[in-house]
Amino acid sequence: MKQLEFVKPKEKNTFEKIASHEQVVFCNDPATGLQAIIAIHDTTLGPALGGTRMYPYKSVDDALEDVLRLSEGMTYKCAASGLDFGGGKAVIIGDPEKDKSPALFRSFGQFVDSLNGRFYTGTDMGTTTDDFVEAFKETNFINGIPEVYGGSGDSSISTACGVIHALEATNEYLFNNNDLGNRTYAIQGLGKVGYKVAEQLLEAGAKLYITDLNQDAMTQLNTKAKDTNGEVEQVDSEAIYSTDADIFIPCAMGAIINDQTIGQLKVKAIVGSANNQLQSPAHAKMLQEKGILFAPDYIVNAGGLIQVADELYGPNTKRVLVKTKAIYRSLLDIYVQAELDAITTVEAANRKVRSVLEEQRNRNNFYSRKRRPKWNIRE
Repeated sequence: MKQLEFVKPKEKNTFEKIASHEQVVFCNDPATGLQAIIAIHDTTLGPALGGTRMYPYKSVDDALEDVLRLSEGMTYKCAASGLDFGGGKAVIIGDPEKDKSPALFRSFGQFVDSLNGRFYTGTDMGTTTDDFVEAFKETNFINGIPEVYGGSGDSSISTACGVIHALEATNEYLFNNNDLGNRTYAIQGLGKVGYKVAEQLLEAGAKLYITDLNQDAMTQLNTKAKDTNGEVEQVDSEAIYSTDADIFIPCAMGAIINDQTIGQLKVKAIVGSANNQLQSPAHAKMLQEKGILFAPDYIVNAGGLIQVADELYGPNTKRVLVKTKAIYRSLLDIYVQAELDAITTVEAANRKVRSVLEEQRNRNNFYSRKRRPKWNIRE
């Protein structure tokens, strides 16, 4: 028998890799050491919006792969949140502990400004609001800036509010009652968002299983619990997956729903703020087959995005809270649609996004000589 010869798939060139994106900009400034990539995925709904992360990528190809993936994700997140913005993202190649300088971020701000409003950006992993105060000196196309500079402040507050609304919707769907109390929750990660979610659940009288690398955060939450009707039990990082809770709330790392952890889960639902919780799309189907309801993370954690997008119209806390509350109805609709169509909640959410984009493409064909109010944003 003739042995079959393995044919290695042809590697895509750069143009093939970026074919699904509207625009990709390579930013190079030897004087400041800036090496960055800005990716604009889709501006059907409006200017691209997405944070800028700084990371010591091993290669330019690795950085390109990351920014393309992240910018596409922002298109879905903006569409699902009802925002008049498209998807974009930027990455800066470098060690955030060693390679930052005010000059580097001012240089980056000039590249952002050269896009003339096609891309708005702010903080992400490895960057801070102080970095973007420098970029803000060179361009107005920055969001998520400190309140003293006209920004809207800490976005983790609105992100946590969105998670709470998502939990209420999940309880409504599963238990016909959106009350947060009298339920048990396993919270992975007590950072800015996870801690705020935990506080609100304790005040509602819930029992929490918690884990975090920061022992001080867990101790502080234990102290907080004494002044509420809630209860806290600490577990180690691996035991969090097998707790006998009603709902698992991942608020730390991504890719934590995988072949190893799904087998341990005993919960009825997963509702958390962590990005990219599923290691692969196949894991959504595995959760469905196991009878675990999964709330798509880009719906649940949209509160922060809603805030920084709204900031461009002028900071308004009350307006942000109203917009964030819409996560409740949006998630309930996705749960119901997934059940009706016998598909995963991820596919139901993705279908909704594609429908929103298609509807807007049709509307974009309607000529208007004036700029519409929804895009009367900071320039």
